[in-house]
Amino acid sequence: MSGVTRNQDVDIDLGQLVRAVWARRLKVAAITLLGAGVAFAGAAMISPKYRSETRILIEPRAAAFSNAQTNDASASPLLDELNIASQVQLLQSADLIKQVINSQKLFELPEFDAAANGSALTDILVALHLKKNPFENPPEERVIDAFTERLQVYQVPGSRVIGITFTSKDPKLAATIPNAMAAVYLAAQSGAKLDSNSEATRWLEPEIEGLRQKVNEAEQKVAEYRAEHGLLPTTGGTNFPTQQLNDISAELTRVRGDRANAEARAQSVRNALSSGEPSDTLQDIMNSQSMQRLKGTESALQSQISDLQTSLLNNHPRLKGLRAQLADIKAQTRQETQKILASIESEAKVASLRQKELEQQLDKLKANSARAGEDEVGLNALGREANAQRQLLETYLSRYREAASRADKNSSPADARIVSKAIQQVDPYFPKVVPIVIVAALATFIMTSIAIMLAELFSGRALRPVVIPQVVSRTEEDDSPGTDALPAMQSMLATPAEAEDIEDEEVDAPAANEFSIASVADYLRGSRAPLAIAISPTGDDGSAATVGLVRHLAKEGSRVILVDMTGSGHPSELMAGDQSVLGITDLLCGRAAFGDTIHGDCRSDAHFIPQGASDVRRAMRGADRLSLLLDALVSAYDLVIVECGVADVAGVSRLTGSKDIEIILSMPEIAEQEFVSAMTDFEAAGYERVILMSGSQEPVERGLSRHAA
Repeated sequence: MSGVTRNQDVDIDLGQLVRAVWARRLKVAAITLLGAGVAFAGAAMISPKYRSETRILIEPRAAAFSNAQTNDASASPLLDELNIASQVQLLQSADLIKQVINSQKLFELPEFDAAANGSALTDILVALHLKKNPFENPPEERVIDAFTERLQVYQVPGSRVIGITFTSKDPKLAATIPNAMAAVYLAAQSGAKLDSNSEATRWLEPEIEGLRQKVNEAEQKVAEYRAEHGLLPTTGGTNFPTQQLNDISAELTRVRGDRANAEARAQSVRNALSSGEPSDTLQDIMNSQSMQRLKGTESALQSQISDLQTSLLNNHPRLKGLRAQLADIKAQTRQETQKILASIESEAKVASLRQKELEQQLDKLKANSARAGEDEVGLNALGREANAQRQLLETYLSRYREAASRADKNSSPADARIVSKAIQQVDPYFPKVVPIVIVAALATFIMTSIAIMLAELFSGRALRPVVIPQVVSRTEEDDSPGTDALPAMQSMLATPAEAEDIEDEEVDAPAANEFSIASVADYLRGSRAPLAIAISPTGDDGSAATVGLVRHLAKEGSRVILVDMTGSGHPSELMAGDQSVLGITDLLCGRAAFGDTIHGDCRSDAHFIPQGASDVRRAMRGADRLSLLLDALVSAYDLVIVECGVADVAGVSRLTGSKDIEIILSMPEIAEQEFVSAMTDFEAAGYERVILMSGSQEPVERGLSRHAA
């Protein structure tokens, strides 16, 4: 590729891709217009197709004069999703389609015969046995298949409306077919109701006749049983013996009351006679006309005697006569009182005799009523059977009259109605010339642009090299360390033009500032590798510098974590202040969960996994899990830095197993012999990106800082 050497990192130049398309804009425009023209010609050659739609609302319907719907709501069909889906399938049934085909004589139209519309391509496919010969199917089946391909029946979402759509080359036929299907469907639904009513009447007629015979037989059995056992009906709904028992009981109660009343009246009269008290206060005596006349006569005599005593002496004959009459009246009064008492006593005796007679009759009627109750059990059973048969007969008669009233086709409308009829369309449904041309032109433009961009990418003109600062080992000519190793290494990090600038610069600051923590941090933020391995050949001072690098990255806003794999645990001590926290060795030994080993730095927003307190040798038995641990951390953080302390190439290779990582040599004070040895070992092992971190943490505006940017 032009401008790019082998094994060099490259990037895509988006600007060059756009410029390449713009440079060929005339060609792109011509190809786009050609594609649009081809699409327009193809759309114009296609026969137009028209589509019309009829919509049917599924709802329970009844005749205007019928009250069946209001009286029997349970008879209405269940208008749920399954019912609507069933009606959709019914509209697509072969029987209904055949009726429409025959009524519209579609078998006479060439549009519905695939064999008659065969093409050369179809003949070739049939000859190669890649397509079935349409003539192998019967003509009726070919018409049905063509009809089904143009038909679409669906339920309008969220409603009980069914749409019937048909597509045809003839706009009139496209509107006629959906309306014809709706008419056939409604007729079939109404006919189904008529058939149901007819079947109901045919079934009910013999059933009603049989029930009538059963009802007559049951009622005859009730009458015979009642006459046989003397269970004659009464007005109260009970049998005759029971009615007699009730009447005798009521009469006995009345007679007992009369007897008690007569005895009480007689006793009151006797008490009045025996005590000599006046008896004119008693009701029975006062009601006697004889007593009333005697009392009147006695009162008149008393009045005369009182009048004569004022003018005559007591021995006067007239007074004596009046007194004799008065004594006679009193004697008659006593005699009349005795007669009244005898009458009352006679009334009491009659009541007593009547009571005894009624009690004897009551005992007999009780026995008869008990027998009648036993006989009435059988009568009730026969009566229940007769009532059940009669109720069933009445129900069947009601159903029969209802079904017979719906025998006319106008009395059984279909449970559906047309809410929108199909009309003849003016504009074709397909093809839509303008949208097809626009889409074809846009697709041609996009495909042409993509082809130009791919050509630029494959030619290498749209690729640009990416300069990545690398520290390489000394050549064989410079294999012996000397005091000039550092300037030579600095020259190898720069491009040829920058190398000349570096040679011309006055070295006012130590060369180590070119590899400061800030410069390395800038480089790592621009690196594609999310994993960096830090090696500290000089010990804990290098590990401390790595901690400073992590804190600097966190301060700049990067999500960074440090994994302490050193032997001394110095990074853990700096970041946590306590080496007893759970760490990597505890995780590998199974004594801690993964989340429990991640801690926050005490002086920054960085995270770290400390060394841990478990046995290192035992932890190394699970070293094969380290790669999984690092993969998990890489997916969660922007950068993962593993501080290995004084480690060799073999240990780093076992840790990662990949060469696509950043190697950081952390040497605050450069020891040339250790540096050259480490560089040589890593280059020999195949690690190409090795970065030196040394000197002050303050960033400088030259040298490595420019490369890292």
